[in-house]
Amino acid sequence: MDCRHCASPLDRPGDYCLVCRSRNADTAVLELDRERATVTAIADGEVVGARTITTTPEEGGEDGVIELRNFAGLIADDVRRKRPEEVYVTGDREVVDAVRGQLHYPFYRVEGDDPVERVIERRGEPALEVVDTAPEEKLGGSHSTLVGGREGQRAIRTAAAHPHVKKVIPGPIDAGGSGSRTGVRAKATRADEHGNVRLLIRDGSSVQENRIVTTAGDRELGEHVRADLNDALAEADLRD
Repeated sequence: MDCRHCASPLDRPGDYCLVCRSRNADTAVLELDRERATVTAIADGEVVGARTITTTPEEGGEDGVIELRNFAGLIADDVRRKRPEEVYVTGDREVVDAVRGQLHYPFYRVEGDDPVERVIERRGEPALEVVDTAPEEKLGGSHSTLVGGREGQRAIRTAAAHPHVKKVIPGPIDAGGSGSRTGVRAKATRADEHGNVRLLIRDGSSVQENRIVTTAGDRELGEHVRADLNDALAEADLRD
């Protein structure tokens, strides 16, 4: 493929042109399985290239850590070559987390049998507003007490750090639940019609329902934010 702007040859379809400093792909879609990943480059609603990367998983230990890191590194390198404006991702959470750790892009979740087609279909829809505010400044409401002490605060900060979260409003603590669970656990619930979700934090028999106000305007976009929040909670070892 040649550059769409200056016709210089590109090493891979969709690569950023180093001659005229122009993008040849505005979007990257990552379909990530544990043994196989596909990076699809899209420009102006059309697929301009797709590259498949494979690995042979190692079973645990240091070899497994190195293998996964190297696999994620190859995927991340292919995305960096494109310098896209947006990155959509679906697939194995372990691989998603490993790639996320090597890329300085916000990841947008995409679902469906054909993630690439779903992203193309959504082209032109308004993008979610990014809230460039420190997590601690997003905390509001009249309830200042958080269940779970430091771990509860960590769950709140994890949610507040999401770029599409505008405000976290703590609710009252209900101490009448079951005490069978140990440790602090958290989960984002199904989005409402306005795209907002609830963050449930449990600590033993105590439960706190916190309102998460997002920049999503409807349930569908709110579900993407919810999935991202639950992934972040799982990564922080807080997922219920």
